[in-house]
Amino acid sequence: MGVWAGLLLVSAVAALAPLAWADTPDPASPPPPEGRVPAIGRAWPVGARPVVLRGWEPPATVYGPGHRGVDLGASSGAPVRAVAAGRVSFAGRVAGRGVVSVELTGTGLRTTYEPVSPSVQKGDAVGAGEVVGTVEATGSHCPGTCVHWGLLRGETYLDPLSLLPPWLLHRGPSRLLPVLGVPLPA
Repeated sequence: MGVWAGLLLVSAVAALAPLAWADTPDPASPPPPEGRVPAIGRAWPVGARPVVLRGWEPPATVYGPGHRGVDLGASSGAPVRAVAAGRVSFAGRVAGRGVVSVELTGTGLRTTYEPVSPSVQKGDAVGAGEVVGTVEATGSHCPGTCVHWGLLRGETYLDPLSLLPPWLLHRGPSRLLPVLGVPLPA
């Protein structure tokens, strides 16, 4: 190989090396797993800590039996709130039930609430904790009144409780702690 050919080869490698390194992912920050749900919820859909009447039971197959959401105990007329910020993608009736769907900002996730009498319209922006409607007295599949809360990524149902951070999901009773510098009573 001639001197000029060697210099040309070294120049090409030196010029292209940064481009090859640019596509290499940073090992310190792996991408989040595909099925992971970010805990972005800031409010329960109903109440402060409602009773979960029936939990999420994913079906074994797409059309198999299961429970594609959670049922939360709620009284008729109670406000229903968006768990996280987003935009209303549907507000209306499906099979005789009031339904509200909210596309959660920047996540590719959609929450659903039913049976709900909507107070929002398609296209409305909603904040976390903002009222999207009220619980309807009829149309629930629960023995009493409840809100069925669902979570989807595309057409795949996920556990909506996974949206709630631990501090909201597992909030225990308040405890008073001693104040530093103040003596305890005798």
